[in-house]
Amino acid sequence: MTRELTEITVVGGDKTGLIARVTSLLFERGINIEDLDQAVREGVFRMTTRVDTAEMETSRGELRRALAELGRELDVDIQVRFPSDRDARRVALLVTKETHAPEALLEAEERGELADDGEAEIPVVIGNRGDLRSLAERYDKPFYDVGDGNGNTDEDRLLDLLAEYDVDLIALARYMRILSPEVVFRYEGRIINVHPSLLPAFPGAEAYRQAKDAGVRIAGVTAHYVTTDLDQGPVIAQRAFDVPPGAEVDEIKRRGQPLEAEVLLDAVRLHLADAIAVHRGTVHVREDVDVDAQLGLSDAAVNANPDEPVDGEPLGRSPPSPSDD
Repeated sequence: MTRELTEITVVGGDKTGLIARVTSLLFERGINIEDLDQAVREGVFRMTTRVDTAEMETSRGELRRALAELGRELDVDIQVRFPSDRDARRVALLVTKETHAPEALLEAEERGELADDGEAEIPVVIGNRGDLRSLAERYDKPFYDVGDGNGNTDEDRLLDLLAEYDVDLIALARYMRILSPEVVFRYEGRIINVHPSLLPAFPGAEAYRQAKDAGVRIAGVTAHYVTTDLDQGPVIAQRAFDVPPGAEVDEIKRRGQPLEAEVLLDAVRLHLADAIAVHRGTVHVREDVDVDAQLGLSDAAVNANPDEPVDGEPLGRSPPSPSDD
């Protein structure tokens, strides 16, 4: 029997009986629940349910209408994503001031290299400041400043824009503002951030400065899925680089920024190709999907690593027999 796994997300205030109302509606329409996960952060409730709609006793349109009506009654937002909805692959860029990461994605789209099959698009660029309007216009993209002049985001406006442009994935291209659970819960597993450190080291602000102050010899960058826990989401890909003795923050940043753009683009391409999946908080690569992306060190760096342990026997060799002594 063919399964049709559909994702239903409920976000809103935490109310008694809310889960029961949603699951009862699904049961009454012959929809089998495959998985259910819930969380509450900062007073915001989220329930993500994966259900099999292959044999449901209603139409897609009627299910959407019934869930929307229930959402209005309970004062929560209910979103439904059928498998065919996930073919859209529309990426919103969220930006602040730095150009290297968003420009890398815009350039890749222009060359037809944003997705492995060239079918993904960037329909909108959204900033919490207006600094990168000219960058968006250079690539003929609509730009919206949803900030208040001090970098604080109007998240209601942001959510309206993401819905208006039918966004499937959000790329935080050095977007310097923490997203609240109101946004993260609605797009969980579909928000990718690039952070200028080898997480879990140096989370939060001023990561390059933290690296300098710690005196590290090797620093790096990380692309990861965003969760409600700051810089603790599942790691997708990383890059490392050498930190010269006495390097100042600006020098560390100059070495890291090109890698930020690379690793974010690789992570976006892996996601769009459905080449990765999160299981128990860890990103796993699907063996049946081939995407040209670098998850960790380059081949040259890997080949430079020792292939034998310091202690014990050489890797891949049998221990010597007593007669060898």
